[in-house]
Amino acid sequence: MWDSYLGKRLKGFRYAFIGAIKLLKNEPSIQVQSIIAVLVTIAGFYFEISTTEWMLQVLAIGLVMGIEGLNTAAEEIADFIHPDFHNKIGYIKDVAAGAVFFAAIAAIVIAAIIYIPKF
Repeated sequence: MWDSYLGKRLKGFRYAFIGAIKLLKNEPSIQVQSIIAVLVTIAGFYFEISTTEWMLQVLAIGLVMGIEGLNTAAEEIADFIHPDFHNKIGYIKDVAAGAVFFAAIAAIVIAAIIYIPKF
């Protein structure tokens, strides 16, 4: 069964789910972002945001958490390949963190657009 097309997709989904659980268990940044995601989701229900606002909010949450996961993966690979300090490894880590920064700023702007008018 696992050699079929569907079986391979299910196996891939299983690995992705396990990876998400590992991120949530081990990465403080994802844990903080998960709490923020829950709070913003509660706010969405409280303020009865529109379907379009829900779509933008879910997209922003997924974008930030997804890029944070890629940032974590890049940092882990860099540390595995070169555990000692190296300027190039530092650059790679900084660039990956910068990608998270851009996503987080976009998410903050989306949240401001959605929620500031509600106050």
